Amino acid sequence: MGLPAVQRSADPFSDGAASAERGLVPFDRFAAANRAAEVLRAEADALLALAKSPPAGLLDAADLIESRGGGVVVTGMGKAGLVGRKIAATLASLGTPACVLHPGEAVHGDLGMVRDDATVLALSHSGETAEVTQILAPLARREVPVVAVTARAGSTLGRAATVVVAMGQLREADVHNLAPTVSTCAMMALGDALAVLLSERAEFTPDRFAAFHPAGSLGRKLARVDEVMRTGSAVRVFADYEPVRKVLVTAEGERRTGAVMLIDDAGRLTGLFTDSDLARLLARRGEHELDRPVSAVMTRSPITVGEHVSVGEAVSLLKGRKLSELPVVDASGRPVGLVDITDLIGLV
Repeated sequence: MGLPAVQRSADPFSDGAASAERGLVPFDRFAAANRAAEVLRAEADALLALAKSPPAGLLDAADLIESRGGGVVVTGMGKAGLVGRKIAATLASLGTPACVLHPGEAVHGDLGMVRDDATVLALSHSGETAEVTQILAPLARREVPVVAVTARAGSTLGRAATVVVAMGQLREADVHNLAPTVSTCAMMALGDALAVLLSERAEFTPDRFAAFHPAGSLGRKLARVDEVMRTGSAVRVFADYEPVRKVLVTAEGERRTGAVMLIDDAGRLTGLFTDSDLARLLARRGEHELDRPVSAVMTRSPITVGEHVSVGEAVSLLKGRKLSELPVVDASGRPVGLVDITDLIGLV
């Protein structure tokens, strides 16, 4: 006896007449896809226009912030304020100290976070946002310069600003031209451009970037190999004249790597004895092979890295050369650790 037929509930979007009765617009996936493409094109077009003719104020803003040296305080209301949070985060991550000031809280004491040598970056498409314009006079009294990212230099915000980054009057992507979409996209892109300009002028290095990003996969890639390599009892090091049989003996306890680093009398790395070397040895089925010096069967002159190389560079070597282990050596060629591919799962 078969199962009873499943009774499906009516889908209000599958029947145009039913949707009309409920006051709903019938759902058309093809039309919706086209509409989504229009939104994306509107935002892309705005960015292309800015790229074709970048606002002159953008370079002036970089000059001003660099000359002041007191960091950037980003402020804006609503969606512009949310964009401001992202801009402040990007500035900070690329070496320009930045924080966010809520304009509503600013007039209730938070203006105190603005240093006298700081620069305020104020975001408002209209340039008339009341919460933003109300902090202009207090800032002017303290002679704190303002960089305005706005549509028009003639707006209230634009007239009061030291530097205006004029985006032009942008039409939003929604049908009623109401929701900040194209304007916030342009603001964010201009903020990114400003952050990158400032970082390059300051000759911001990957090492400094890594210092600000110690967590996550990005942080791990930017870390140095001496921060992630195996050392001490987690690695095996033998003299290259030792017999293979001795090298194969592994102490119990802490998990070891699949490769043994081999050194000469001066302690310099001469080779690796890997799982592959062992497999080839066993395939020959020669018991006498186990009593030969390991130097006779090891992988000679293995690829190595210095201890200050980034994890990202080590990962590239492991991937590019199809390696499982990467010895880490000091300036004299002596092994100080080993990077094992199993420790970098997710980055390789």
